[in-house]
Amino acid sequence: MPNNKFDAKSFNAEAFKYLVARVPNLKLNELRKSKALTGNADLKSVFTAQNGTAYARLAMRGLVDGDAVNYDGQTDITATSTKTFEQGVVVVGRAKAWTEKDFSYDITGGEDFMGNIAQQVAEYWTGVDQNTILAILAGVFSMTGMKNLEFVNAHTHDITAKDDGCMEVTTLNSAMQKACGANKKKFSMVFMHSAVATNLENLNLIKHLTYTDKDGVTRDIDLYTWNGRLVVVDDDLPVEEVAESTTGEGQNVVTIPGYTKYTTYVLGDGAIALEDIGAKVPYEMARDPKKNGGEDTLYTRQRKAIAPFGISYEKKAQTSLSPTDAELKNGTNWALVHSGEAKETDRSYINHKAIPIARIISKG
Repeated sequence: MPNNKFDAKSFNAEAFKYLVARVPNLKLNELRKSKALTGNADLKSVFTAQNGTAYARLAMRGLVDGDAVNYDGQTDITATSTKTFEQGVVVVGRAKAWTEKDFSYDITGGEDFMGNIAQQVAEYWTGVDQNTILAILAGVFSMTGMKNLEFVNAHTHDITAKDDGCMEVTTLNSAMQKACGANKKKFSMVFMHSAVATNLENLNLIKHLTYTDKDGVTRDIDLYTWNGRLVVVDDDLPVEEVAESTTGEGQNVVTIPGYTKYTTYVLGDGAIALEDIGAKVPYEMARDPKKNGGEDTLYTRQRKAIAPFGISYEKKAQTSLSPTDAELKNGTNWALVHSGEAKETDRSYINHKAIPIARIISKG
C-alpha cells in the first residue's frame, strides 16, 4: 500500500532525501549557475570539523599596500606587512514539519501523499533559503559606523527622486559602476520584485528564460535576463509605502504624492557563500496511531552557513545558537571585514569596491 511509506518504521530517510533531490529546483539551480551563490571549502570545513560549531571566524589574507619610495640611491626602502582580516560566519538552522491523516488516504482512494510532499519539499526549502538571503542583505544595508556607511552609501543607487523614479536603460549599469567601479563586470544577477520586472518587461529590457521538462514541453519560468545578468523575480523583495508629504511654506508649499518604494538587489560572482552544513536527521517520520484516527508527520531540518563576501557577522544581537530572520536583518550584527584592532582608527578594512553586492531603490 502506498501509505505504508508514511509508517515511521518503514520510512527510508536516505531514499526520501534522494527523491527530494531529484525534483527540479529551478530557482536555486539558476542562482547557482549565476555564480552569485558559491560553495566555500573553508566555510564547510570550519563547521564540520569542529563538532557542530554554530559560529566561527575565518581568516582572510590582507593585500599588500603602501606607497613605493623613490629609488635614487639615497632613499631608504621602507617595509610594511600585510594584515590578517577576520570574517564572522554563522550557521542558520531551520525546521518544518507536515502531517497527513490516514483518513485522507482512505477518503481519496489511496492518494500518494508522500509523493505529493516530495514534489514540494525542495521548492519549499529553496524559498526558505531565499528568505534567509534577503534577510542577510537587509541586515548588510542596515549597518552603521563610518566605514560601514561608506559601503552602504556607495552600493545604494536611489533613483526615486529622478523623473518618474522608475528603472530605465542605464539604471543597472550606473548602479554597478557606482558600487564597484571597474570591478562592475563581476555582477551576474539581479533580485527584483514583480512590479519592477513588469515595468522592465514593458520596456523590452528583460526577457524570460525557459525550462524544458522531461516530456519535452518548454515553459516560461520566473527568471529573466537583463543586460546579460540573470534576473530572479520574487515578491518577497522589500516594498515600502511612502506617505504623501509637503515641503516649503506659505504659497510655496509643494505636495509630494505618496509612492511605493521597491528595493532591487544586484549580486556578483561569489557575492554569497552557501554551504549545507547538515543536520543529524534531516528527514524523519513519526506516527501517532490514535490522533485523528491515525496520522503521520514528516519532520525536516536543515543547517546552512550563508556568508556574504567581505561582510562579517558579528553576533552582537543574537539570543540563541541560530539567528532568526529578524536578527539577520539587524544591522548591529554586521560589519565590513577588518583587521580587528581595538581602535577603529587602527584598523584596515576591506576595500568596499571588492564586494559585488549593490541595491537599487526605485518606484518601479
